[in-house]
Amino acid sequence: MAEASDESTDIEKLYEYGERLNEAKDKSQNVKEYEGIIEAAGGFSVKARQLAAQLIPKFVKYFPTLSEQALDQHVNLCVDEELGVRVQAIRGLPLFCKDTPECLSKIVDVLVQLLVAGENVERDAVHKALMTLLRQDIKTSLTVLFKHVGSTEERSTDETESMREKVICYIRDKVFPLKAELLTPQEQMERHVTDLVKKNLQDVTGAEFKMFMDFLRRLSLFGQNAPTERIQELVEIIEGQADLDAQFDVSDGDHMDRLISLLNMALPLFMRGASSSKFFNYLIKQIIPVFDELPEDRKLDLLKNLAECSHYVAPQDSRQLLPSVVQLLKKHMIRRKLEDIKFTNVECLLYTFHHLAHKTPNATNSLCGYKIVTGQPSDRLGEDFSEYYKDFTERLGIVEDLAKAMIKKLTQGMAEHNRLMTAAKTDEEKNIIKTQKQNTTSELRACNNILAMTQPLHSKSPSFIGDKKINLSWKEATKFSVPSTGAVSGQKRAAAANGSGTSAAKKGREAGGVQNQLVHKALDGLHSSGRTGGRGRGWRGRGRGRGYR
Repeated sequence: MAEASDESTDIEKLYEYGERLNEAKDKSQNVKEYEGIIEAAGGFSVKARQLAAQLIPKFVKYFPTLSEQALDQHVNLCVDEELGVRVQAIRGLPLFCKDTPECLSKIVDVLVQLLVAGENVERDAVHKALMTLLRQDIKTSLTVLFKHVGSTEERSTDETESMREKVICYIRDKVFPLKAELLTPQEQMERHVTDLVKKNLQDVTGAEFKMFMDFLRRLSLFGQNAPTERIQELVEIIEGQADLDAQFDVSDGDHMDRLISLLNMALPLFMRGASSSKFFNYLIKQIIPVFDELPEDRKLDLLKNLAECSHYVAPQDSRQLLPSVVQLLKKHMIRRKLEDIKFTNVECLLYTFHHLAHKTPNATNSLCGYKIVTGQPSDRLGEDFSEYYKDFTERLGIVEDLAKAMIKKLTQGMAEHNRLMTAAKTDEEKNIIKTQKQNTTSELRACNNILAMTQPLHSKSPSFIGDKKINLSWKEATKFSVPSTGAVSGQKRAAAANGSGTSAAKKGREAGGVQNQLVHKALDGLHSSGRTGGRGRGWRGRGRGRGYR
């Protein structure tokens, strides 16, 4: 009974303090009443603490000399053992900033630490309080939020790591969707948030980095009408994550995975005119020299990305990269048993070779013996490279024979798959056969692409593919309107323009029939389809302060 009486007395006192403050014309004179409210916040009565959580922020602006003491006591209420007290205190935190904006950073920091709250009603209160402060001062609030994203301090407990993840989720789910409302004035705030992202990506996972990059790409600052230098800024952020200044260690699988994924992420930016020079210089100097030492799956991932990016390589980079590509291509075009030829590797390298050679055709004279006249000293027409031409075209011929043999074998296998699919009784059996058919179809496309790309190369002045009419075998298929001749749409015009509409080229076009072609679709960031083609791989374990974890 005594405890109940004390609680009742405490509440009565608080109501009395509140009434006096409400009625006072000059509230700053009622210091004792406000001190009584602060003191009650540390009492044993739950209801009194809950009432104090309402009154402290309501009147704090009238007592600047007590504001620090009031805030400290109020923060204690935010971690009270009683849920009702905590929720009431959290809801009152933004009121401290309404008339004293200088404490906003501290309040946001407190709310960030409360994001790990376990109760739904409590988390909801934290989210709403943060949003109130974001609307009050978006620049300061975002700066504090991002500080917790990019902190490289040792995260010694699960709680501190969880807090960081909660901040990222809050930014993703609550801030990003309201960017049009919150980021005002638009250009100024978009620049600020871009700088925050760039500054605080020292220690992020691959998925987190992709999330932030996807957000930046949706800003008006980097929209469709953005100048090239802004698109280049995004590429530089990606390059910073790729460790392109570091010595490549062939045993560092994480670095290779990261490089491939980031190269793929940069591809849509290359399509918009950004320079790929730094990425390709790294490939030339660091990766290709140790290509043979890479695991087979990473070799294919690298070659696929190289093929997709080759269309956007600058002429000066093409000239540097072409010798390494020719060397790799020759290694893959040697006399081997049919089973040992990696047709998708050859497809990637031929595709890359065509696009690089299209930009610097006279460089192929000293590499492959092609007599291409551009009027430049680099044509090297006075030198004899006929042996190179003989060697290269012989290798092309061997690959063509192997590709034709493989097409025959795969076509027979496809008929067998169809027969087995008809006979299959269970879903599991059907799924297995379906996967086998998909693999067979992909390899058929690769072989047809090889034939389409090798035949034009038999001429001493060949035509190099400089567009995207060849659709890489791992890309998603689409339906074409197929001409009766079976020629790939646009290839005749390309051949005629280069003055090489030979019968051999025609055979190549027919061999690379439309039915086995895929539509080239530019990749927009990282896909989530697993390991195939190097898409969607995540990675962890990167050193702190160096980017990906």
